[in-house]
Amino acid sequence: MRDFRKLDIWNNGIEIVKQIYIISEKLPAVEKFGLKSQITRAAISIPSNIAEGCSRNSELEFKRFFRDSYWVTFRSRNAVNYYNRIKIDFFD
Repeated sequence: MRDFRKLDIWNNGIEIVKQIYIISEKLPAVEKFGLKSQITRAAISIPSNIAEGCSRNSELEFKRFFRDSYWVTFRSRNAVNYYNRIKIDFFD
């Protein structure tokens, strides 16, 4: 089993989670179960998939979890883009 904590990509994923939580705290309460939940769950999936992939014995499964983690970054980016477009309405 690989030690995911030693991987730069996993540590970068943790940093993404931290930044997403900072952004999500700025969202209004009405978004607690909407955008805030979606954006934080997507971000958490990035390092979680990497960690789970490291627990797999086959190289094919290991790569599949890394690929899944990569795909989740698009979901996270989309949520951040959505936030950037609507935040003006929330905070003006």
